[in-house]
Amino acid sequence: MRHNKNFNHLGRTSSHRKALLANMATSLVLHKRIQTTVAKAKALKMYVEPLVTKAKEDTTHSRRVVFSYLKDKHAVTELFRVIAPAVGDRPGGYTRILKTGFRLGDAADMCIIELVDFNETFKTGVSGAGTGKAKTRRSGKAAAPKEIEGEATIGEAADVAEAPTAKPATKKAAAKPAANKPKAAPAPRGAKTSGSKANAGRSMASKKG
Repeated sequence: MRHNKNFNHLGRTSSHRKALLANMATSLVLHKRIQTTVAKAKALKMYVEPLVTKAKEDTTHSRRVVFSYLKDKHAVTELFRVIAPAVGDRPGGYTRILKTGFRLGDAADMCIIELVDFNETFKTGVSGAGTGKAKTRRSGKAAAPKEIEGEATIGEAADVAEAPTAKPATKKAAAKPAANKPKAAPAPRGAKTSGSKANAGRSMASKKG
């Protein structure tokens, strides 16, 4: 049973685990942030933060001790020349773990581990935020515009725009005379219509019957 054994072996042998943490620590020092699983990030946090504390004292002995863990001279130089001066006033807690969700393949809990003092977004706040006060409708009346020689102010421009302008007189087109339509000639008084002929035929038929 594993009672009171809080050390995470990461499913690796001792030599494999040391090589893994050394490579991850080197990548974190050189790139300032890496993406990995939460379990590896927690193990890396315990591995790399004592090295950053050791780098605050720039001596030959400190460099040799850090090199025995990182095994990369470029990472050692970056740690002592760039990172150590930036975190000189911080009493520990040099890294930050930000969870990013789950990996698609095996649903592993993923995260980003980064050096706290090298994240410009967290140091400066939300990007694009202005330093001045936010303008609201109730903040007061706006300052009057300054007059410029040869140019009208906003108030004068508004008066000019509101002044009625005379519309140019337009000539109305002359009304065209109505076209002369031929009128139907009136029917003569003695002429019988088709309806009268039909009535006459009916009366004759009734007499014969």
